[in-house]
Amino acid sequence: MIVSHTHKFIFLKTKKTAGTAIEAALSELCGPSDVITPYREASEQDRKGRPPQNYRIEHPEKPKRRLWRTLLRRPERYWHQSVGFYEHMPAGRARAYLGEEIWQSYFKFAFDRNPWDRQVSWYFYKTKSKGQRPSFERFMESRARAYVDNYGIYTEDGALAVDFLGRYESLNDDLAKVLEHLGIKRRIEVPRTNVTRDREGMGGYRQLYTDKTRDIVGEWYAPEIALLGYGF
Repeated sequence: MIVSHTHKFIFLKTKKTAGTAIEAALSELCGPSDVITPYREASEQDRKGRPPQNYRIEHPEKPKRRLWRTLLRRPERYWHQSVGFYEHMPAGRARAYLGEEIWQSYFKFAFDRNPWDRQVSWYFYKTKSKGQRPSFERFMESRARAYVDNYGIYTEDGALAVDFLGRYESLNDDLAKVLEHLGIKRRIEVPRTNVTRDREGMGGYRQLYTDKTRDIVGEWYAPEIALLGYGF
């Protein structure tokens, strides 16, 4: 997530939509007062601009870190709500932290991706550390494990909460539209980062699907499919 007071925009980071790469590029535009949330250390080397900053805040709605984790000296998780601003932060919480004046006056944007393609990317990401990767069909048997809640990041109570929702499939062109709207007269390059290598070399996402798993994805993600007009 990035909140740019310099350029008055809010970027809400969704999952498996090149969000880390977009953040790496947008960091180049940020000033010293802007909010930049951290992400996995291995990808930080691809950041073009400022490192994570200003994301730690105290707020009445901020969940507290569990005491037992502190007592056991467990490392703080950068993606957890207890740090303040964090990656994949939903619009409702970002709005509460920032306040109505900033939320209403800044340009808010996010990206999403064809859910059938996104689901395959999520599968490879979530199973990359397995000694023997389960089949895609087996992976899809558990909604708790397999569901990707991007819709809840850029909506509030079922209504779109951002001013612009771009598509992963046209990422560079859509990001260029955002920059043009913001009056930023430069085209930034989105680096290739946080890539799930195991997927490289495989054919299209459709080859992993059965009729059953295709229909599961269609049911789980019906709202964003309807919103963005995606098809299998």
